[in-house]
Amino acid sequence: MGTQKAIEMAKAAELDLVEVAPKANPPVCKILDYGKYLYYQDKLDRKQKKMQHKTEIKGLRIGFRTGDHDLEVSSKKARKFLENRDLVKLTMMFRGREIAYEKLGREKMDKFIAGLLDIAEIETAPKRQGNSLILILTPKKNETKDA
Repeated sequence: MGTQKAIEMAKAAELDLVEVAPKANPPVCKILDYGKYLYYQDKLDRKQKKMQHKTEIKGLRIGFRTGDHDLEVSSKKARKFLENRDLVKLTMMFRGREIAYEKLGREKMDKFIAGLLDIAEIETAPKRQGNSLILILTPKKNETKDA
């Protein structure tokens, strides 16, 4: 139908003529209440935004002298964070003269990482900042979990 006839129909119904598909040939229009349309569109956008997961950086701190069992507990906690699609920032703190044994600290950190490599990737390798080693793990881009 012609544009003028559509506009007249919209005015007669006291509604708006809204272009729905401008790239179609010919363009597609609808007669509707534009204010109501915007309201429902905004409501839909809010609902989708609420359902979206925002990635957070979760921090875990371990010490140079942290025991094996404590490392396992921290590893399980890191696994939960990674399964929830969050980043994990692992910080190993050195106190006093422990910094001289940085190599042993890196080995302990590698041992910690080894248990998580099935679901995590290393975003930044362990690097030293002051009295600590810092490492960031990201969740792997997993395949669909349909199975």
